[in-house]
Amino acid sequence: MGQYTAGLYLRLSKDDGTSQESASIQTQKTMLTRYCRDNGIIIYDYYIDDGYSGTNFDRPRFKNMLSDIEDGRINCVITKDLSRLGRNYLQTGMYIEVFFPEHGIRYISLNDGVDTLSSSNMDITPFKNLINDMYAKDISKKIKTAIIARQKQGKYMGVKAPYGYLKDPLDHNHLIVDERYAPVVRRIYALAKEGLGISKIRKILTDEKIPRPVAVAVKDGCTVRSNQYGDYLDDEEKIYTWSNNSVRDILRSPVYAGHIAGQKRPKRTMKTDKRFRPGNDKYFVVKNVHEPIVDPDDWELVQRLITSRRKVRKPENKKYDNIFSGLVKCGTCGYAMNPSAANRRKRPDVIDCMTFTCNNYRVFGKTACTSHTIEARDLHESVLDDIRRQAKIAVENEDEFIKSIIKAS
Repeated sequence: MGQYTAGLYLRLSKDDGTSQESASIQTQKTMLTRYCRDNGIIIYDYYIDDGYSGTNFDRPRFKNMLSDIEDGRINCVITKDLSRLGRNYLQTGMYIEVFFPEHGIRYISLNDGVDTLSSSNMDITPFKNLINDMYAKDISKKIKTAIIARQKQGKYMGVKAPYGYLKDPLDHNHLIVDERYAPVVRRIYALAKEGLGISKIRKILTDEKIPRPVAVAVKDGCTVRSNQYGDYLDDEEKIYTWSNNSVRDILRSPVYAGHIAGQKRPKRTMKTDKRFRPGNDKYFVVKNVHEPIVDPDDWELVQRLITSRRKVRKPENKKYDNIFSGLVKCGTCGYAMNPSAANRRKRPDVIDCMTFTCNNYRVFGKTACTSHTIEARDLHESVLDDIRRQAKIAVENEDEFIKSIIKAS
């Protein structure tokens, strides 16, 4: 059978809770360590993702384990059960049935009796993965329902308080005014009432070197999930460089009028962090639940002013259907690439009149990024060629197609 050097993978998400001792990290570690000792398996490392959901595989220590597998440092992976490896039955199945065998990895799930050396229990494994996936969906639905119910009671359910507010130490679902930054919020609304647009307000805040909200959040110990901005605390220029979206979010949020907004930008599914803006039948506001930073009448006035300042798009620009909205990012800075019409062009097809440009460069200039664009036609053709290539792989070689999905996930 040969000698096995194992990576012991341990995971615990917030949804699993902390009251069940059998699911704790320490219990998993003890169980797996004992198994390796009793079966003569060498332990290479413990890969622990504490507080990470099993519905996706974007976990730091899991990725470290994959790197060690590809470098040949381990030839065995052991988990307490299949759900520790993952609760997404498609991706979990791909790792067990494709990635691990391809790299000569023996996979063991103790509680499920799964061992890829023996095929006797492998037939039932996909069904167990499906059950884990269904469990995760059920938990996600219950949590979402509970959150909405509490929001409708006027409870603030955000992970961190909005800019200008703090979570009440006596009630974390209640907001209190943070006088460190509330004056900035009041000034933003005052400038908007004077008739200044979002871009002009942004420039004033940047020129006066007022720390932007995300930099304040990082300073206060919050984790910024997006990595496109880099480390705010080590980059003074980014600390003070406000974006149009930062100003717009403050001016549009009813929280500053003392209200709580629910389902404003929910996730599309539990398996993605992508958010969308639902219709009016989903979005709701609970009024007067905490102290406002700005007068509610002023907030309403600013909403009307912002709406009245919206630019009316030219009829010819409406003809271009941007199917890549929110998907095209600048390879240099990570900001969105937005389409715009080149008015000098006189071409029959609207797609040939459009180019995608880095929005960071368009707004902030050379200090933020460099000038580069891509023709809309070239982008469409490039994506279409890739779709054709993937479809060909899927038809001609199913295994290669599955491997490419795993590599991209």
